[in-house]
Amino acid sequence: MHGRVFIAVSLDGFIARKDGSLDWLPGSEGAGDQTAEDFGYQQFMEEIDVLVMGRHTFEMVLSFGTWPYGDKRVIVLSSQSLSLPDHLPASVEVRNSSPTQLFQDLASEDLHNAYIDGGITIQRFLAAGLIDELIITRIPTLIGEGLPLFGALAQDIPLQHRETRTFENGFVQSRYAVQST
Repeated sequence: MHGRVFIAVSLDGFIARKDGSLDWLPGSEGAGDQTAEDFGYQQFMEEIDVLVMGRHTFEMVLSFGTWPYGDKRVIVLSSQSLSLPDHLPASVEVRNSSPTQLFQDLASEDLHNAYIDGGITIQRFLAAGLIDELIITRIPTLIGEGLPLFGALAQDIPLQHRETRTFENGFVQSRYAVQST
């Protein structure tokens, strides 16, 4: 099972404002014009078998109005009871699992690539050694404070730079492989 991350961060390292708002992110509601460029997201999603996110990220995605993942399997990790809205496809489920247990379960279903999304969820999967690849797109905006992509670590996590791409709008996207420790 391979854990993969595809995420945008402000230049000062935040994935959202403290209240979870993404209004600083171009293409989000109220943040300016949509762009035709998807920065490799569609290709990334074609390689993904299952998407794993935490409850807070799930609630933010629900606020977008339209469910963006179609019938792609989505697992929402939550230690609290969570009822799913009726309009969501049957491919969305809620689980209360550790990252390690979830990956064991998914591997037993012959799944190979999991998109790990949301700050706390990414941090938990990194700490468990379950992230293999990070694709991080830096947005040339400073928001000053917010929810960081990375938090405290019990040990260093070495990365190997694989590729960096720049885009006309100033976005800089880097791909890293997570090295075994």
